[in-house]
Amino acid sequence: MSLPDELYNVKFAEYFESMRSMYQLDDRFKTICDDYCTSITEAKNYKKKYEKNFRNQLECENLSKELEEEILFYIMRNT
Repeated sequence: MSLPDELYNVKFAEYFESMRSMYQLDDRFKTICDDYCTSITEAKNYKKKYEKNFRNQLECENLSKELEEEILFYIMRNT
């Protein structure tokens, strides 16, 4: 059983060999690592959702500003 990809990062680089054996032999260590990997994955997913939602928010805000101007222009032209 190999280490999950999320554990291959600079912070753990000098411990890869120890981690590999501990991950296979120590259930508690494996659980901690699996929880860490889940957290990393979820954080990435939330970041993607946030970025997408932020883009949508900006688009809506820009559209509402354009529509405000159009409403004001329409009122001035028709009064």
